[in-house]
Amino acid sequence: MSHTPDTISTLRDILGRCRTIAVVGLSPQWHRPSYFAAKYMQSHGYRIVPVNPLVAREGGAILGERCFASVIEAEQAIAAQGGRIDMVDCFRKSADIPPVADEAIAAGARCLWLQLGVVNEAAAEHAEAAGLQVIQNRCVKIEHARLFGGLGWAGVNTRVISAKRPHQLPY
Repeated sequence: MSHTPDTISTLRDILGRCRTIAVVGLSPQWHRPSYFAAKYMQSHGYRIVPVNPLVAREGGAILGERCFASVIEAEQAIAAQGGRIDMVDCFRKSADIPPVADEAIAAGARCLWLQLGVVNEAAAEHAEAAGLQVIQNRCVKIEHARLFGGLGWAGVNTRVISAKRPHQLPY
């Protein structure tokens, strides 16, 4: 079983530190959940690195960013620019996660984030043994909005109670 606690403080820490996100399975179609979540994160100051082999084969881009065929290829390009991939966000089936976890480890990512409905305990344990934090079955966009003030104004119960405004926004 995955050991990274997905508490509010852990999620807030991950979303505060991980500023470059490789989104595996990012669709170029605007109505897909992966596109919507990535666009939201990009609009909040995160760098999105699309990983979609079909789009990369055609030399395409998604959300104005060059698309890559794999996390390793993306990491090499980002490293050449002096950056690094902090988080690998997966919009893939649970069965497809082990090779993505291996790529996240090889790329030196800090976090492997599996979207809603995606759980693979073996891959999570492997990634955690390599030092990555692993979050499963959660949406990065929903968690960001919940923890950094994007949902509360709409009357959604975020389970975060605070009368204090953040002095500095994380982005």
